[in-house]
Amino acid sequence: MNLTEMRTRVRRDLHDEDATNQRWTDAELDRHIDRAVREFGLAVPLEATAALITTPGSRDLSLAALSGLVAVEAVEYPTGDYPPSYVSYSVWSATLTLLIDSAPTSAEGVNVFYTKLHTLDATTSTIPSRYEDLVATGAGAYAALEWASFATNRVNVGGEDVWRRYLTWGQERLAEFARGLARHGRRNAVRIRRLYRPATPPVDQSTVTGP
Repeated sequence: MNLTEMRTRVRRDLHDEDATNQRWTDAELDRHIDRAVREFGLAVPLEATAALITTPGSRDLSLAALSGLVAVEAVEYPTGDYPPSYVSYSVWSATLTLLIDSAPTSAEGVNVFYTKLHTLDATTSTIPSRYEDLVATGAGAYAALEWASFATNRVNVGGEDVWRRYLTWGQERLAEFARGLARHGRRNAVRIRRLYRPATPPVDQSTVTGP
């Protein structure tokens, strides 16, 4: 699937397929699709690996080149061992620090296993086909809610209550989208992992630390 095909699917859900009388422009729907793709990517991110190179005398590596980075999952150093050698690490902003006794004395390879946001553009998509309907649901919900907000207290050819129907439909679809993200989200997945944890647990809005 590409962006054009996703947009067509969202228009079909919104019953906005009349090319001569569309409620949403392509640009507006693309913005809502982009938001849904981002929300999906945060819940069900794409797994990726990057090969980085150390700087002699430093434990720090830049993560700036990892576009769409969601979270670092594991760091292999040194590389090439079997079984792989995973080390502890910490991440602050765009810098990953290897928590090792001695800094590398030469340029050495480091494999970073991480998750990143999905992409959906004019030619390609990283979204698995089984999740395309879920993303379309989210995009349609955002589009309907935005239109309902815009149409409030305005005269509509569909009747005074048309904005309310879009509001209700959008809220229902958004709830369905949220349930889908919760059901398929990475946090709910059962995964077998080795102990290569970061120096501190990840912090998010649902985590409470301290007394």
